[in-house]
Amino acid sequence: MTTITTWYVYIVQTSRQLLYTGIATDVERRFQQHRDTYESRPNAKGAKYFRGHEPVAVVYREACPNRSAASQREHAIKRMSREKKLALIGAGI
Repeated sequence: MTTITTWYVYIVQTSRQLLYTGIATDVERRFQQHRDTYESRPNAKGAKYFRGHEPVAVVYREACPNRSAASQREHAIKRMSREKKLALIGAGI
């Protein structure tokens, strides 16, 4: 029996209004990992980006059928201008 895992592309807003884009199967867990990294907790597994940027909230998430599709969408979002990312966030809420 094959288990289908849904991957998500997500955007986190920081306390300085910066936007970070990533992928995960469990966005809430990943967000907590980023918080742990910011708070310098031992064995934190969040992105190094959050060593100096406080994650405040997940402001966008988009389901993808697999990791490959999520990675491709992440790359496309990272190439967007800030204005386009904000429009994407506004459309997704």
